[in-house]
Amino acid sequence: MLTLIDALKAAAERRARFIRTRDEIARLPLDVALDLNIYPGDADRIAHEAVYGRA
Repeated sequence: MLTLIDALKAAAERRARFIRTRDEIARLPLDVALDLNIYPGDADRIAHEAVYGRA
């Protein structure tokens, strides 16, 4: 039972990290994002790869 709770807790933590990362990328000023070679419209994809890895 404890492993199920641990797995759910880890999944919730990864989801929270994904949302924070996505929101940070989306909020970047356009000039900073372009300097970093990031398109803010790709925030979901970039955050997903950063948190969950490549599919």
